[in-house]
Amino acid sequence: MHEDFVPPLDEVPGDSAPHWKTEFDVMAGLGALGHDVRALGVHSDLSVIREALDDFNPHITFNLLEEFHGVALYDQHVISYLELLQRPYTGCNPRGLMLSHDKALSKKLLTYHRVPVPKFAVFPQGRRVHRPKSLEFPLIVKSLIEHASMGISQASVVHNDAKLRERVEFIHTSIGTDAIVEQYLEGRELTVCVIGNQRLQLLPILELEFNALPEGAPRIQTERIKRDMAYQKRVGVALAAPTDLGEEVERRLLALAKRSYKTLGMSGYGRMDFRLTDDGRLYVLEANANADISVGEELADSAELAGIGYEELLQKVINLGLSFRPLWKQE
Repeated sequence: MHEDFVPPLDEVPGDSAPHWKTEFDVMAGLGALGHDVRALGVHSDLSVIREALDDFNPHITFNLLEEFHGVALYDQHVISYLELLQRPYTGCNPRGLMLSHDKALSKKLLTYHRVPVPKFAVFPQGRRVHRPKSLEFPLIVKSLIEHASMGISQASVVHNDAKLRERVEFIHTSIGTDAIVEQYLEGRELTVCVIGNQRLQLLPILELEFNALPEGAPRIQTERIKRDMAYQKRVGVALAAPTDLGEEVERRLLALAKRSYKTLGMSGYGRMDFRLTDDGRLYVLEANANADISVGEELADSAELAGIGYEELLQKVINLGLSFRPLWKQE
């Protein structure tokens, strides 16, 4: 029997119920597997981690941290802290988290390795918004580093410079980060989940369907769609296994997912989001090194399609964390 130490999320349940669902799903799954689990809330104090590790002495830390000190980008530093303490953990390593969190940096690396991404530009806080001529409308405006669709709404897709300035300023003031502006591509949104460290397992492809959006509305996963389950049902958002992609598109999709995962130095598990345009082109939209692992989300659903039950998935994640070899294990 493994002893597993699970740091849960720190958000208030009423503000982000989906994240708390992740914690409950994982805790229940680990309990069903027979693991001895102790939950730990981590907000802005690393000492509670050190104290819990010394007191409980777990075999592994099951990482469910979404942010530290209210900053999503800092989760990578908490994992670095676990590495400095020479303690195994689940999920992605700090380098993979860092490279995938920064949407511009990840796109530059992927482009260098011949992985297609939408054209983009970064608009830092405090700078005048000036659109490069190569960046043609329509465009979508996002936070450079936030995830879970934070700050994304239907208004994020803009069609002129005035709306572009307005939306970039919204990201700067309301989200408090630099903005990344990308070419908005019409098409189908596809996802490939990956499990592994060196040897990778590519799970079945999933498509995010929008079955009841108003005509002409951008087919994007907004923050409201991500967080509001009732709204998801109202606009017909669903995950499904596509059956009409064709062998060539599937082959390219899986190859790009694998190349992206390796290029960004990811480990444990992750999710790659793609756009398939009407003329058959594939683009990586985002790499998610800290993907949602709760029941009903992409990772668990695609694992189920591959014949991997939820408890088995959690055990795979634990085994990968135990077998991962950071530098301190290589000495």
